[in-house]
This record gives sequence, C-alpha cells and structure tokens, in this order.
Amino acid sequence: MKLNLTRPIAFIDLETTGVNISNDRIVEIAIVKILPDGTRQVKRKLINPLIPIPSGASDVHGITDDMVKDAPSFKQVANEIKQFMDNCDMGGYNSNRFDVPMLIEEFLRAGVSFSADGRKLVDVQKVFHMMEQRTLGAAYKFYCNKVLDGAHSAEVDATATWEVLEAQIERYPQIGDTVDSIVKFTGEDDIVDFARRFVKENGIEVFNFGKHKGKPVTQVLKEEPQYYDWMMKGDFAMNTKQKLTEILNRTLLKK
Repeated sequence: MKLNLTRPIAFIDLETTGVNISNDRIVEIAIVKILPDGTRQVKRKLINPLIPIPSGASDVHGITDDMVKDAPSFKQVANEIKQFMDNCDMGGYNSNRFDVPMLIEEFLRAGVSFSADGRKLVDVQKVFHMMEQRTLGAAYKFYCNKVLDGAHSAEVDATATWEVLEAQIERYPQIGDTVDSIVKFTGEDDIVDFARRFVKENGIEVFNFGKHKGKPVTQVLKEEPQYYDWMMKGDFAMNTKQKLTEILNRTLLKK
C-alpha cells in the first residue's frame, strides 16, 4: 500500500542554529515534494542565518559559519521556497513541533506571506511515537530495515521521513493511506499556533498557559484587553502573535 495523494505533499527538514523557534535561524532546508503520481521533486539550500552558528549546533549537523558565509539569506530565497510549496500539504519528523513553526517564523521575518492554514500537516514522529516510541534513525531501521547514513543532512532526513511514512501506511492499515486520514489519526488536524500557547476545546480557542489557562481567548481579550499588549510585547513566537491578532480582529468584528 502506498500513500494515496490528492495533492502534493512536501516533506521538510531543517538544520538550524538551535531549537528556539523565536530566536534561532535556519542554516539548511531540504524539501522532498511527492506528487500524486508518485513523482519526487527535491529542493535543498544552505542558508546564511545572519547570526553565528553555535559550535554545539555545528557538532550536530556539521554546518559551520564558513560553509554558509556566501549562501543566501532566508529572505533572499523565501519566495522561491514558497512557490515550490504552493498547494502542498506538509510532512516531516517532529515537524509540527519544530520544522513547520520554525519555517513559518522565517517567512514572517522575511515579510513573505506563507500560512499553514488549509494545509494538512503530517507528523511522522507522531505516528511513530503512538505506535512504537522511537527516534528517526530507529524508525528508519524498524520500518525500512535500512541504516540512516548521513543523518542530520536535511535532504537525507526528509527523504527518510517520507520512506518511513510509506512503510507506516503498509504496516498500520488503521491510519489509512491519505493525508486526511493520517492527520485525523494523529489528532493534529486543528492546530491554532505552533507554540501551543492556544489550543481548541470544543472548537473554541483557549489559552494553554499562564493565569488564563483554559479560558477562551476572546473572553480574556474582552475582559482584560491589556493582556493582548502584554503578549505582543513579550517573548512569544511571531506565529503566536499573528494568531492572537487574528482572534482579536475577529472579536472586534463581532462587536
């Protein structure tokens, strides 16, 4: 059984200066796009993060300041990447927690409009953890019976992620063979913001942190409008601030 696609899905993998969505930057991006007919297209780019790459990060992915000094910044390639991913659902390994929010932050910083709204987001790690509880290298060995040579090379990891999902579809008929069925199975089909500062309960956005945890966002914005200003000035991800503003604008329109 193979992945049954109605539109392309782009498997992404990022190498970065660190794991802080708000402050770190992309140093390499690989996108493996699978078309409904099974055709594969690949785009890989080194990115100059315009900030130093910590030695600890270089130790993980092998990318140094010298390797990216002549590479384009994300802003310079943002439109090219956006166009490559047009009309695509998205997949990855731990992508809903890291790669997708990091990518969206970079688009926001570059001033390029890119949204995950309307895209199905398939996180292969979520399927794996729900079924087997392992890592990408172990997943590749477990599902594909291959050794993941070149791990932490973005293209290698993105390609391996796609192969793992194909093997998961074969092994677990209950997850289905469509993007919709897999996203529904993993329970991640209704993300508000990728930092999970907001979640949906019964279709209503509520706070997922702090003193207002569990309260509807619209209620807090009406009762304590200064909370919006506090969050917009705070150290929150740009995507979180963007979603908060969208909720505020909807709230104002209903008045």
